[in-house]
Amino acid sequence: MLSRTIGLGILSGTVATAYSFYENDFNIDSVGIVRFSRAATTGIHVMYHYKTTLYAPSVSKSSPNYQEIRSKSHSKAAELLLELCRTNKGVYIKIGQHIGALENLFPKEYTDTLKVLHSQAPITPLKEIYKVIKEDLKQDADQLFSEIDPKPLGAASLAQVHKAKLRSTGENVAIKVQHSYVRGDAKIDIAIIETLVNIGSYIFPDFKFQWLVKQTKQNIPKELDFTIEAQNTETLRSMFKHFKWLKVPKIYDEFSSSRVLTLEFFEGGQINDLDYINRNKLNVNEISDKLGSLYSEMIFKNGFVHSDPHPGNLLVNKDKNGQLNLILLDHGLYAVSFQLKYLSVFIILLTICFRH
Repeated sequence: MLSRTIGLGILSGTVATAYSFYENDFNIDSVGIVRFSRAATTGIHVMYHYKTTLYAPSVSKSSPNYQEIRSKSHSKAAELLLELCRTNKGVYIKIGQHIGALENLFPKEYTDTLKVLHSQAPITPLKEIYKVIKEDLKQDADQLFSEIDPKPLGAASLAQVHKAKLRSTGENVAIKVQHSYVRGDAKIDIAIIETLVNIGSYIFPDFKFQWLVKQTKQNIPKELDFTIEAQNTETLRSMFKHFKWLKVPKIYDEFSSSRVLTLEFFEGGQINDLDYINRNKLNVNEISDKLGSLYSEMIFKNGFVHSDPHPGNLLVNKDKNGQLNLILLDHGLYAVSFQLKYLSVFIILLTICFRH
């Protein structure tokens, strides 16, 4: 069984490697064997680490220091995984962000370590951003935008966002541009991750995270097509126009494509940034109430639910009239009600946290 799993992984990896290498302009960093070697080395390191610490014959759950051993073991493994995510980027960052948000499913050591990826993902050089804009919009970036801030507003797993100004109207906008390497690397990354998870499950029977790989395989193709995000954004803007405090950036279709989104620009701080909240005298109970109202209506009334509500996608601000606003970003993934068992729990927990 294990040899069959490895064989299928190698076959999938070989095909995906050729595609990835071609799609990424023959960049050596996108070669499957390079990415696989990093992932396999980390996977072996993590497995060996657990075998010699938490699962060592000398360690018993009844030992008085078992919890300390367990915590240190998880912390070390999480650091190794974080390093791999930052090195291989792309889908690895996406999975790391997902783990960092699932506090009800993963050990605290993992979520505390990996949640930094919500706001500290690797940054793509500006020249690569310009290249994607030129390829997709058929014009140089400086023909479309009179200004582009070289420092990203945020860098995520699949794209990064820059503040810019439209040359045609002078409006401030946010341009979300897909990392140039992501589309080519995605196939090989998913094949590698699936192989390593299957091997881990074989060695550690309690390690059952195939669901995470399955979810990633289903979602990544949708998230790589920004036209889907544009459609979802407009659907939500229409659906929740009665919530005057909910700000969903409008899309500038003429400056958007499958890899580039030009959106309305909003200032704000992350919903978990207590320094920003206190500095701007925002009421945490009001934030909690509005967040709860938004997701309750999504889940129980509309059945059209934003499926990636990590702090980097939820901003808050106060406008000139003193109204507290929620700003909802990144509309690439939506789910229907019957898929929301864990998402509902997560939102309820997030709401409770704000009340305390």
